[in-house]
Amino acid sequence: MTDADPTGPEDTPRTEPASEPAPESAPESADEDLVFLDDAAPEDAPGNGPEDAAAGEAPGSRWTMLIVDDEPEVHAITKLVLSDFAFKGRKARFLSAHSAAEARRILARESDIALILLDVVMETEDAGLQLVHHIREELQNRNVRIILRTGQPGQAPERAVILDYDINDYKAKTQLTAQQLFTTTVAALRSYEDIVAIDANRRGLEKIIEASSSLFRARSMKLFAAGVLTQLSGLLGVGPDAILCVQRGGARTPGSSNQPVEAATGNGLYVLAGSGRFEDLINEPAAGHVDPAVLTAVTACLEKRAHVFAGDHCTLYIRTPNDRETVVYLRSNRPLSELDRKLIEVFCGKISVGFDNLHHYEQLYRAQQGTLAALADLAERGRGALTPDGPAKDGAACTEMGADAAEDGAEGNRFCRLLRIAAITERIARRLHADGLFADTLDESTLEIIGLAAILHDIGNAAVNPAILSKPGPLDAAERSAMQAHTVAGASLLNQASHLADGPTHLHLGAAVARWHHENWDGTGYPDGRTGAAIPLCARIVAVADAYDAMTRDRPYRPALGRDRAVDEIRRLAGLRFDPAVVDAFLAVLPEIDLPRSAAGPAA
Repeated sequence: MTDADPTGPEDTPRTEPASEPAPESAPESADEDLVFLDDAAPEDAPGNGPEDAAAGEAPGSRWTMLIVDDEPEVHAITKLVLSDFAFKGRKARFLSAHSAAEARRILARESDIALILLDVVMETEDAGLQLVHHIREELQNRNVRIILRTGQPGQAPERAVILDYDINDYKAKTQLTAQQLFTTTVAALRSYEDIVAIDANRRGLEKIIEASSSLFRARSMKLFAAGVLTQLSGLLGVGPDAILCVQRGGARTPGSSNQPVEAATGNGLYVLAGSGRFEDLINEPAAGHVDPAVLTAVTACLEKRAHVFAGDHCTLYIRTPNDRETVVYLRSNRPLSELDRKLIEVFCGKISVGFDNLHHYEQLYRAQQGTLAALADLAERGRGALTPDGPAKDGAACTEMGADAAEDGAEGNRFCRLLRIAAITERIARRLHADGLFADTLDESTLEIIGLAAILHDIGNAAVNPAILSKPGPLDAAERSAMQAHTVAGASLLNQASHLADGPTHLHLGAAVARWHHENWDGTGYPDGRTGAAIPLCARIVAVADAYDAMTRDRPYRPALGRDRAVDEIRRLAGLRFDPAVVDAFLAVLPEIDLPRSAAGPAA
């Protein structure tokens, strides 16, 4: 027998956007007036102010131009000349500011101004120049094109201004014809469009790099898939409704079952990640749960093996180097631009290998988990446990969290039991981490290996006479001493093995677990009588997981306790045998622990 069970016999230690512009209008007065020399303006041109824009136009459907001048005539004639302006299918939208101060307020609220037609002398002799400095240096707006127009060239000499200020053109009002204004405007907008495209590409690539770095830190397929949806939505500025489905080819069901998805669902698709209205579908088979229209789009994407872009959504096809197929359905409130599509190509190409890497990682982890569980099982069984058919009394393939371990005989299926203890341990640890507790101890690397370490908690039983471990009655003093020695023996074995690796590894953590998982919070445990925080956190977590498992399975000396009774006992022993914070975390994850086999998944 062992001491994990607080309900053991008395002697066992209790574990308590081109049309031509309209022509000229004659100058009205002094130097400060705008003069167009070669054309006549139409008489009834609209003003094209912001209020003239068609209601319901999509954002960015017009070129936004800001006229900054203290002469109202300049505003009127500029709008008159450019009233029929169109470039790349987009008309003009005009904003007017009659001072630099007013322009600052407009710039603060408008983020899509493409061109500024700017006077120099307004409320002060250099008001326009100071506004340029404000735009470039304070607002850090390097995209907007600024055309300086002045009626007093001597006040702001062209050479000095073009060198000292970040402007894009310099025009004297007396020289600016209607045609010149049109040409200058088109050149400025073309430049603006190119700059915006370059900037968008840069920001998109930065997001891809950042997203890739973040995603590739994930060690869980579920976390990676959820990250893909988050990063795609952020990259494209769409969402939040998105869903990621994994294809039947080579994919496996969520959790620990090794059955192909196709065997469990009609078309073999399951939802690996979802957001928005799809969030509740995670882990569900797509058939019968996903909207028929969405499922049809996903299936069509798989059949075409190519991205499909529609007006209100897109489906993205991701094929990994090892031919695993994944489809992302992304709801959007706008058609995706060519730039968006190119960024998607880059992003999907970059992350496709991530799905393979995560799959390989998970398979290696499970193989390692299985190896450790098999070895620990043999260690607990003792001499003669291995037969030509495998370990004696070994049951069918089990899940990490299946409750059936307690139903496989008097001592239960040890292999399944070890996986169950590992899964409970990891869930408790991740809950403590999520609650912000023990941040210095429970870093991500520890969370990845603590389950493996838990499997090794009783490996020292290999040094104990199997007759003592299986004795149905009370142990005498000598037997109890021999049984308690398994903690030191297990720690010694794992410390020796850990020297082969640069730590920390599950072997290093396992040594601490093996030695101290029978210590009690109040100092009454063994082998060293440690108390409270002096007991390593990993051992305190495993103590709770091991005790719950022990109480809910048959033992040589008593039948399994009911779940509720076992939980009550653990709650009672908080602060005596168990760390109260660990017990609280255990109680918080309890609904996840004894799920049916089909519902239980690995800790993420």
